[in-house]
Amino acid sequence: MKQASRIQRQMEETQQQLALRTVEASSGGGAVKVVARCDGSVASLRIDPQAVNPAETALLEDLVLSAVNTALTQARETASAEMAKLTGGMNFPGLG
Repeated sequence: MKQASRIQRQMEETQQQLALRTVEASSGGGAVKVVARCDGSVASLRIDPQAVNPAETALLEDLVLSAVNTALTQARETASAEMAKLTGGMNFPGLG
């Protein structure tokens, strides 16, 4: 029981650390950059002004979606890897 309590405490600490850890992804050759936190939230979004063309908003939307999805995937993978270190690869419902 002590070990389970220790693991739970470590997992909570890791989740707090993951909320501060970030990953960055880009699309369109760097025209759109997204920074995501490893807790699954987006920290920032940067769009190069040269990528903004009112006639091509659909392209810009696609670039934003691509960068956001890539960043969030990287964040989930990082979080899962960190949690797996604590759980020895065992899956626990509601984590990671």
